[in-house]
Amino acid sequence: MNIQSSNTSAPAAFGHMQRRGAIGNLADDVRGANFFEIDASLRSLLTLYCPEELRNHMWPHWRNLGELAGGRLDELADIADKHPPVLHPRDRFGRDQEWIEHHPAYREMEEIALGRFGLHAMSHMPGVLGWPDKVPPIAKYAFTYLFVQAEFGLMCPISLSDTGLYMMRRYGDDFIQETYVKRMLTQDLSTLIKASQFMTEKPGGSDVGQVETVARREDGGWRLYGEKWFCSNPHADVALLLARPEGREAGTKGLGLFLMPKIRPNGERNSYRIVRLKDKLGTSSMASGEILIEGAEAFALGDVNSGLKQMMEQVNLSRLSHGVRAAAMMRRCWNEALAAARSRIAFGRAVADMPLAQRQLMKLLVPTEQALSMYAYTAEAMGAAQADDAEAATRLRILTGLFKFRACRDNPTVATGSMEIRGGNGYIEDFVNARLIRDAQIGLLWEGTSNINGLDVLNRAVAKVGAHRRLADDLAARLKASNALPPSLREQAGDCLDRATAMAEEVAHRGDETQARKVASALYHATTAALMAWEGATLGGRGDDARRMLLSRLVIEKRLLPEDPLAPESGDFGQAAAAALLDDAPVTLDRAVELLALP
Repeated sequence: MNIQSSNTSAPAAFGHMQRRGAIGNLADDVRGANFFEIDASLRSLLTLYCPEELRNHMWPHWRNLGELAGGRLDELADIADKHPPVLHPRDRFGRDQEWIEHHPAYREMEEIALGRFGLHAMSHMPGVLGWPDKVPPIAKYAFTYLFVQAEFGLMCPISLSDTGLYMMRRYGDDFIQETYVKRMLTQDLSTLIKASQFMTEKPGGSDVGQVETVARREDGGWRLYGEKWFCSNPHADVALLLARPEGREAGTKGLGLFLMPKIRPNGERNSYRIVRLKDKLGTSSMASGEILIEGAEAFALGDVNSGLKQMMEQVNLSRLSHGVRAAAMMRRCWNEALAAARSRIAFGRAVADMPLAQRQLMKLLVPTEQALSMYAYTAEAMGAAQADDAEAATRLRILTGLFKFRACRDNPTVATGSMEIRGGNGYIEDFVNARLIRDAQIGLLWEGTSNINGLDVLNRAVAKVGAHRRLADDLAARLKASNALPPSLREQAGDCLDRATAMAEEVAHRGDETQARKVASALYHATTAALMAWEGATLGGRGDDARRMLLSRLVIEKRLLPEDPLAPESGDFGQAAAAALLDDAPVTLDRAVELLALP
């Protein structure tokens, strides 16, 4: 497969894989492609959001991972999905020292992710991939985005180790730093320890206040008693979890955050058991289990009176990771759909050339590109917040919830649409579509359901913090500063942003929780419309591809403006935009402005 190359300053073309036609009379897929080289959207946004020195350094590493993701990693992911982990309750001597056996394909993927690329540690120590400092979020999540296009399941343990490291470094005492943190800051898998997070219990998933696990002071330390119901990566070396110190009040205020090691400092196995592994719909390569805690030794992280507040820092980091994972899976779905549509001949012509198919392809492309813009903008905000930018930190407070809410909701729809483009073969396990559909569902559940994330946006980010106003101010400033942006698109995007912000304010003032999801969707769509308008104009103004302006108008018209469901559509823009967006040739600024002028 021939891939168009790109340099680090600007993509030479927006192109995807070269059209190679059907194989054995069946539609093509994208295995064998370099997922970085065929993704001109990612490459173009990295030239906008990623500083030049960092971008130039990481470019060959992104290209390297893109090649692996489309090749060996994709093959390993397929094997690991078909050979899920197995729990062994006892060792050969009958001792209760359960262990989980993974297929060698999973272990090889770990070596790629943790050993070769250091995905778990690159934000916490200098030197990973030769970068002299800690890798900023915009670059780190580009690796996540590429990796997940091949393998979703393993990214959960990677993310748990990444965010667990953040929590342990922030709240752990000297003992935790020396005993556990140092052993996580390595790419040597023979000594590396991994982390997990055990939060969900039978009575309390989203309602964390119902946690029943008890922490007791015994023999000068903490001992935990209880049961955790849904534990991903249950055989991790250390787990972060919430427990209620004995005698504390009910509800969320009575919870503390603890670190529970698998092996106690004296070398003995800690007093908890993996009761069984979950038989899940998706993420089959990665183990999830039930944990029975029977007096396990644990160590407090920070103030035991602020456990939930501390844990929410990890949750918010995980929500950004989930948004990026959804963006990655939608990109894989889009690439699969486009490859199938271009190579499948029906009724004498390629499916991709049929007007109705083009319309359906646009329904996959638009949410995919929205999520990509949201990743870049949110990661940029996180990087600024880590540099003590208070305004960026306020924006980040709402962006993580918006991203997790909408991208994870769009992902299953895009996955299903991609399967339909491929046709019956999309339902067969020989192709990746079935796995993409299964894995897409978990984003609706992990780190809060859609309702929980919508309520977090409305009740906390909007009502308590006023983060929506800081977000609107930043986006409005970008629209205003873009000289290449056509006035009509600037006004449309700005007006939608103003209306979405006003609606959020009004609903929050009324305290109408039934509108939380509507508010979150409106803010997400208005944010991405403004971002893509600014991105397209900025790129086009310097001679690069301006097509994101067309995507911005599609978001505005299909997601933010009223539409009569009983009236036939009129106007030429939709069909003309689809033709331009499905073409490999870049859209010049002049061409984009010309198309935007169509009714």
